[in-house]
Parts: sequence; C-alpha cells; structure tokens
Amino acid sequence: MLRKKTNGVARRPQRTSILSEVANASVDRRAFLRGSGLAIGGMAAIAATGGTVQQANAATATGAVELKKSVCTHCSVGCTVVAEVQDGVWTGQEPGWDSPFNLGAHCAKGASVREHAHGERRLKYPMKKVNGEWTRISWEQAINEIGDQMMTIRDESGPDSVYWLGSAKHNNEQAYLFRKFAAYWGTNNVDHQARICHSTTVAGVANTWGYGAMTNSYNDIHNSKAIFIIGGNPAEAHPVSLLHVLRAKEQNNAPLIVCDPRFTRTAAHADEYVRFRPGSDVALIWGILWHIFENGWEDKEFIRTRVWGMDQIREEVARWTPEETERVTGVPGSQLRRVAMTLANNRPGTLIWCMGGTQHTNGNNNTRAYCVLQLALGNMGTSGGGTNIFRGHDNVQGATDLGVLSHTLPGYYGLAKGSWQHWARVWGEDFDWLSNQFAKETGADGKEKNLMNLTGIPVSRWIDGVLEDPDNMDNPNKVRAMVFWGHAPNSQTRMVEMKKAMEMLDMLVVIDPYPTVSAVLNDRTDGVYLLPAATQFETYGSVTASNRSIQWREQVVQPLFESKPDHEIVGLFAKKFGWHDRFFRNIELEADGITPNIESTLREINKGMWTVGYTGQSPERIKLHMANQHTFDRTTLRAVGGPADGDYYGLPWPCWGTPEMNHPGSPNLYDISKPVADGGLPFRARYGVERNGENLLAEGVYNPGSEIQDGYPEFTMQMLMDLGWDSDLTDEERAAIDAVAGPKTNWKTDLSGGIQRVAIKHGCAPYGNAKARTVVWTFPDPIPVHREPLYTNRRDLVEDYPTYEDRKFYRLPTMYASIQKNDFSKDYPIILTSGRLVEYEGGGDETRSNPWLAELQQDMFVEINPRDANDLGVRDGSMCWVEGPEGGKVKVKAMVTERVGSGVAFMPFHFGGHFQGEDLRDKYPEGSDPYVLGESTNTAQTYGYDSVTQMQETKATLCKIMPA
Repeated sequence: MLRKKTNGVARRPQRTSILSEVANASVDRRAFLRGSGLAIGGMAAIAATGGTVQQANAATATGAVELKKSVCTHCSVGCTVVAEVQDGVWTGQEPGWDSPFNLGAHCAKGASVREHAHGERRLKYPMKKVNGEWTRISWEQAINEIGDQMMTIRDESGPDSVYWLGSAKHNNEQAYLFRKFAAYWGTNNVDHQARICHSTTVAGVANTWGYGAMTNSYNDIHNSKAIFIIGGNPAEAHPVSLLHVLRAKEQNNAPLIVCDPRFTRTAAHADEYVRFRPGSDVALIWGILWHIFENGWEDKEFIRTRVWGMDQIREEVARWTPEETERVTGVPGSQLRRVAMTLANNRPGTLIWCMGGTQHTNGNNNTRAYCVLQLALGNMGTSGGGTNIFRGHDNVQGATDLGVLSHTLPGYYGLAKGSWQHWARVWGEDFDWLSNQFAKETGADGKEKNLMNLTGIPVSRWIDGVLEDPDNMDNPNKVRAMVFWGHAPNSQTRMVEMKKAMEMLDMLVVIDPYPTVSAVLNDRTDGVYLLPAATQFETYGSVTASNRSIQWREQVVQPLFESKPDHEIVGLFAKKFGWHDRFFRNIELEADGITPNIESTLREINKGMWTVGYTGQSPERIKLHMANQHTFDRTTLRAVGGPADGDYYGLPWPCWGTPEMNHPGSPNLYDISKPVADGGLPFRARYGVERNGENLLAEGVYNPGSEIQDGYPEFTMQMLMDLGWDSDLTDEERAAIDAVAGPKTNWKTDLSGGIQRVAIKHGCAPYGNAKARTVVWTFPDPIPVHREPLYTNRRDLVEDYPTYEDRKFYRLPTMYASIQKNDFSKDYPIILTSGRLVEYEGGGDETRSNPWLAELQQDMFVEINPRDANDLGVRDGSMCWVEGPEGGKVKVKAMVTERVGSGVAFMPFHFGGHFQGEDLRDKYPEGSDPYVLGESTNTAQTYGYDSVTQMQETKATLCKIMPA
C-alpha cells in the first residue's frame, strides 16, 4: 500500500542537500543525477535517507572509474545500465543516455539495480538443510551430493523423475545451454516463466501469422495514430515503455484506449477507459468488431489479399450485438461503438497486451481475438500498427526463443524426429546416443514410443507431476526431484498444494542469487539445497528485449561471495554426469576446462537457429551496436552512418542468413513495404497452401524486388531447383544441403544458410508469403469464443458459454467442466484478480530484498471497492482474510478504493514469506530474508489452465473477504 511513512518531523539535523545547492549553481541533468545519488536509487534513495543523499563512494576505491554497459534485469524494455566501477567495485550507475530504448530514463527498479548485485540479503554460499537447520557446504560437496542423488533417482525412476525448471533471468547463452542440458539428461520436463506469462500469446500469435512475438517495437509506437491497451498496465509493469506511448499520444494526438477491470495508473492516462468484467476479453473484442463490421469500417482490400477465414469470424461476431456484449462484459454498446469509431478513424493503431489477457483458461482465444481485430482494421505489417506484446522479464523473450520449454527445442523446432536430428547435427551429436538418453514406454496400442517426442510437464503443473497418480499420467513415474533454477514459486497458483508437493519430493534444489520462497514454503527438515547463482551483472552475454532486439551485457564485477554464473554451474553438472566433453565438443572452454565461453556458445546458437533468424547476430555485430548506440535513430531504430550503418538496433530477429550476409534485422514483422533484404517480410506460410479448397497464400501482394509476384510456399531445395535458382548455391552450400535431405531439405534445416541466402537474393522470404489465418483448425476453439471462467459468479452465463470438457494433455489430466459445474458463487461472491506493482518484479525476492524499493512498498494488500468493504465490515488499512474456494487463504491489509469495481478484488503477486497468516521469516538462512515479506495472492488463487498451453488462470477466480 502507498501510505505516509513519516510525520514530517525532522529525525536528525539536516545537512545542506544537493537539492538546495542546485538552486544556486548551474548544473546539467547528468551532473545532477551523478552528484545526487539518483543514479543509484532514484527517488527511492531520497526517501530512504530522510530527504538528503550523498554520492556513493566505496571507502577503498581509489582507482580510475571504468564504465561498463549492461542491461536492466527486470522487465523486457531492455534499458541500458551504465555501471561505474572502481578497483573492481561497483560504485555508481547511470541510465543509458544513448540507448534508443530508455533514452536516459530508469524506473525505480532500474535505478536501484546496483543493490541487486551488491545486496547484503543475497545467498552467499552453498547450503543444505540438515535436521531442520541450514548448514554451509562447499560447491564440490553440493555438486557431488546433488548429482549422486539425481543419478540414483534416474536409475530407479527414469530421467523424467527430475524436473529441470529454467529461467527468464538467464542470458541467451545460458538459456540455450540449459535446454541442451535437459536434452542430454534425457527429459522434456523442462520449462520456464514464459509458460505462466505469455505462452498463450506465443500459441495464439504464432498460429495466426507465423511468429509468436511482438511484431513492432516500443519505438515504433511513435508512429501510432491510436493506442489500444487491454489487460496491460505498462505504467507499473514496464514504466519506461510509457515514454514511447505518451510520445505518440502527445505528438500524434493519438487517442489512448485502456480496457481493464481495474482503473490502473495506465488508465489514468487514457482518453477512453473501458472497465469490463474479468474474463470477458473475447466478448469485448467481438463487441467492438461488431460495430466495425456493421459500419463497413474494416480494411476490405487488406482482408482480401492477406487474411484467410474472416468470413467465419463475421459469423461469430454477428452474435455479439451491443445488448449481448453488455450482458457478458458489462460495457455499454454506446461506449464500444465510440471505441470502434476511434480505432477506425485513427489508423494505423497499435494494440498492446500483457498478462491480463493471457492468464486465462481460454487465454489463447483472447490473444487470437486481439490479432483478428488488428487484421480487420488493416493494422498489421505497417509502421505504427502491429501487436506490441510487452514481455514481463528481461530475457523471457530470449529464453523462449532458445527453447526452455516442455514442448519445443531451441528456435521453436518441435519435438518430432526431424527437429531432434537437426539439433543433433548442430551439436555434432550421435542421434541414436541422444535418443537413448530418453525413457521409452509401450503405448496402449502396444507400440513403443520414445518420450523425447512427447511434450513434457509444464511448470504450471509440476506439482501435479508429484501429486498425481502415475496411472493417470503419461509421465512414467512421479517427479521426485525439483530444480528451481532462477524461478519464484510464489508466482504460481495453488500454493497450498505446492507446499504439499515440495514436502513429498526426494530432493529440492534452488539455484538463485536469493533463496526465494522455495526455501521457506515447505516444512522439510532435509533434502533441500540452496546454490548461490551470480547475478547477470557478474557475468556477460546477450539478452533479447521484447521487440526482438538482442543486446550485449558486459560483466560489471566478478561474482560476489561464493556465487557462480549459471553457465559454469551447467558445466559442473555436465562434468558430474559424465558427458561434459561431448556436450561442449563444439564450444570453447575457459581456462578452468569446465566453464563454456559465452561468445563461442552464441556461435553455436547462430549455427542452428534458422527458423527465427538468430543466425546473423554474431557477438561482434551485437557488441558493435552496444558501443554505437548513439548512431541509431530513436524511432526507426536504424543506424544513420557510423560502423553499423543501415542495421536496425539489436538486429531484431529474424536476422537472416550468416553474419557475413549482413542482414540488418527485421524491425516490424510482416511489413511488405520493404524488401526482405532490408528487413521486410510477408506473413509466414506455415499452414500449407490451401484449406478446404481455399487458397492460404497471399493474393497478388509481395515485398518489393520479389521475383515471385504473388503468394508462395516456404522454400526447400526442390523449390530452388524448380525455379532454376539452385545454380546460385555455392559448392559448399550444396554439399551441406545434400548432407541433410537433398531436394527435401527445408530452409529451416539447411545449416549452410544457402537456401535462405538464395531466396532473399531473389527478393523472397525463406518462409514463404501467405495469408494470416483467423481460424486455427488445430485448436480446441478454431474460432475464438467466449467461455466462462471455471470459477464464475455469473451462473446465468454458464449454459450459454460453458467451459471445455475435461481432457488430458501435456502428460496430465486437466479439469474444466468438472469444476465449473459446481456453484461456488454463494460462498465466494467476489471476483479475484491479480497484477503488478511498479516497485517490485516477478516473485519479488530480489526487489523486496532491495532497501530502496522495500522502503516504497512495505505491505501486501487487497484492493476492495468501498461498497463491498462497507457491506463486509472491512475498514481501509485494517487486516482482513481473503479466501479462495479451494481453501487457500491470505491475511492482508485492506485498501478501500474505487480502482476496482464493486464485486471485484485485486491483489499484487510479488509478495511471499508469509503463508496463511504465518510469518516464515525465521525459516530463511540467517541474513538472507527479504526486508519485506507478505502473503502471496497465489495461496488463494485456484485451479485453471489454458486449453492449448496450460497457462495458469490468475485473472478471474472467486474469493470471499472478511475482517481478520
């Protein structure tokens, strides 16, 4: 809660502050920030010191100041941090003034990242729990004990009984090594935070037009004539992104429309705020589209040439009259007509969403509906348009691209045999050896199946991998060991069951700079290991921002305490498991013979990531961009002169071909106004060439310079031969193609890049030129439809808009109708939703351990509408219980506010360390407990998973609230 911290009485004699000194002296902004300490802690630093500050200087630092460029480790904007280092000590920081992303700005979190690295609450050395007490151990002992127990579990129950949970906080090289590591261990039970933040985005967007990523960029919003935000609160979750949003609002007079059940800090900037019922996104979008179709405001030519299936969408939208839309969403038809007219009259407009739209049982329907709206308006493939999907963590985009997922390999290659063979070729690995690392099972048909081709358990359901009867799973045995490698468990739902699952494990391993809630949630007395990972400021490597630009972090300081970088820990485990030499056969090692070289790792990534174009971004090119940030245009992101002339900043993927091809990167996906060689692209042809006799390829539109002046399928060697373009291949390229599958070799599996190079030489996109599809025939709902949440208080709508039937996927049975059939609304009448705060990030372990941020936000709370609070007898600032229908309950402070409507309650999800009224502070290793503890909203959150990706439901469940 935001509340007054002092009574205004001076607590000690006041020094003359720099704030008064600047009144009498001329000082530029940079000098002011440097001298004031704002470069360290922002306004949080002033608050924490009672209104006066001193420049931070290390007592023993006397050497020259070195400047190191890094990237903020919080959200996905990708803000540059310039660290000041003296004698190996990080003494100060400034925002990156030359960065085209943050333009010299930082939010509170970014302004205080120095404390993240130097924080005294960090996990300082390896520890294990012995008879209920935390005991210090060596790294050698930790690796040996953990490794021995894991190999015992593997021998007894198979490789799938160990779950390797990765991180959106790893850099690209570490994320890649982590996914490769899981493959060599022999399991697809590997995942990371993307599963519970944007997996429904990736599924919905990739199955609409080809790639599951943000299409444009924060900077391209400068060109938007309208901005539509739904289920996102960038003012708190991605504060620096608001620089770009507000620039468009002010310079273009672009109307800002914010749709959210809660009046957020973002909504405070809106020209039009639309409050709608949580979980009714599809109905809301179709209600807007009803007015667009009714008035003929759609872009008919764009739809004719570049979109497939819109007629089927029209049939569904026709049902969503203003009256029916209001019945389901609560939004008057007159307001939605005004919204529709605003969008129609102000093109191109951009559409922004975040987890408010994704974290639902029908989240993939929501994301596809957003896409359909943009396609209907013709806002795709154009500057100022697109779907700007703000990712949550600093490298959640990169970790997703690099395949830290239970259903893909790096580069979104699937789990089919051909995909595994591709990566085996990249790794120089014997495919049969790799295949034999995985368990095999006999299916119901009597045929043996290799689990390397079966999706693993997603992180959202790992607890069911422990609790579920193996007879009901496609996992051979229960999960017996869990590795939390840079993951906050309090960011997941069903924490009461999570505690039980943790206590049933044979072993729990936490690898993190901070001990996290994992260390204290369970009541175990042994079998828990805490390994201190270095922060990203103590290592180096590449990181991918939300807009697909890749940046390079320099190492700011050496790893502190006894922490180790994640890639070194991978090397230690690979050595322990006996396949270190083959794992790193193509990757150079550091002098210790254990740790992989980061640049060499990136070159192996470049060698195999053809699908999404992570092949042209060599370490040298990325470092060149970081060193010359000032040469890039702040809106187009294109270098104007200088050594990177013509490149787009960070070489946003796809950056086709080899680094030698010098492709500039692709700033805006699906833009056919630019040649492919200059960063342009059509929609991707990944669904075939026809459906039910209808053409799925583009109709008469193509990129400038394309020698195929119409739609075309994805390229293969056979296609080059048919076109007579195969003569453009070099002898080396032809030999590499022949080594794969000859004429059948696809652009995605050609390790030479020759097929890509030749296609682009003739003006074509390697992946084809197709229409976007609005109907995904492989999904449970081919056309996005509204479905009521599992826990809904609108029982009158369940019959008209029921959920799915129970089904089994991702190895586990998943409940839908069997929950929704029960009416919980009488006892649990209030809708519960959750979201972010500007002060904290993710599970909050590191930010709540930061004194600058902890000062700003000291209490976990629930927002309650005044009408509900008065009816319940809950006073503002008093303690209350919030209980969910599955029995989980939390004791939190009440914030009585009209930010939420009547019947809706909101809680942030960054807190942990309390559990159902119990303070767990004494369970942390001494000195590592965060400054601020609190209940997790996810203790009260309930069951519910997306029908395609197993995304958790956190935005539309039920609760009851009572005074404590």
